[in-house]
Amino acid sequence: MKHLFPICALSILVALPVHAEEDTGKSLMEQGAELFFEGLRQEMEPALEDLQGLVSQFGPAMQSFFEEMGPALAEMAGEIEDWSAYEVPEMLPNGDIIIRKKPPQDQPETPEQPEDEDGATEI
Repeated sequence: MKHLFPICALSILVALPVHAEEDTGKSLMEQGAELFFEGLRQEMEPALEDLQGLVSQFGPAMQSFFEEMGPALAEMAGEIEDWSAYEVPEMLPNGDIIIRKKPPQDQPETPEQPEDEDGATEI
């Protein structure tokens, strides 16, 4: 019984620092990550505010555009099977937009050069 009291006292003294470490909360890695992300948020705040202003400025115009043009664009998208078969859209000086179809792969784009009677190509 005399040995029981010092063993209990020693185990309590050993358990106190472990209990104290659990109460401190976050590890150094967690604290560093929080500080990093807080700094990142503070740096990005002006850019995000500008973006929010841009969205509030163009949002209603984009919404009305999609309300008016949405059905027509959906109909056109349903008719086109392969978007890679078309060239990049080209805007003419009068404002017209032309989307040309790419030439088929089996036909060469460059015109063939005339051959002589003996089959030699003239350079």
